[in-house]
Amino acid sequence: MKKSGLYTRTGDLGTTSLVDGSRVSKSHPRLNAYGTIDELNAAIALLTSDPATHPDWRDTLTFIQHKLFTIGAYLATPVDAPGTITTAVGLGQKAISRLERDIDTVDSELPPLSRFVIPGGTPASAKAHMARTICRRAEREIINLTETGVYIDPDVTRFVNRISDYLFALSRAYNHSAGVNEIFWDKDC
Repeated sequence: MKKSGLYTRTGDLGTTSLVDGSRVSKSHPRLNAYGTIDELNAAIALLTSDPATHPDWRDTLTFIQHKLFTIGAYLATPVDAPGTITTAVGLGQKAISRLERDIDTVDSELPPLSRFVIPGGTPASAKAHMARTICRRAEREIINLTETGVYIDPDVTRFVNRISDYLFALSRAYNHSAGVNEIFWDKDC
């Protein structure tokens, strides 16, 4: 039987290859950043496959997934020369503006919010909250990577920040569309 190409055995000792072929520890901040982006993409897949997801929401989520793949590839590609500035192709103001419009569209159909929301309600809302928290962790991991001296295109952090905003609005929209009340934080509970 022919050996599957799915396993290479090259990472068995705790290192992995970046896009340029260089090897780094699997615990390297770069790996933490793009690994969390990958985790976020998988969490969003739970939403795209959920029957409660409106087709317009699914389109936005799929758009986000493609951009997350772009971000993952960008984060997995080290800069050739120190001080070289690179951009994440396809993550400029056009992509950010589209996501902002989609946030505005979803949010405009929701009741005004004046209290903190506890994650929950419908299963889809809970999934959106889970994806949102993974998104916030991805954002922290990217910032952590920049603190090691790695330049990150500011559009990457802007876009990831907008994703978490979209996922929060979407978590509320799932509950609202199902007629399920949101759970508000009760500090005296």
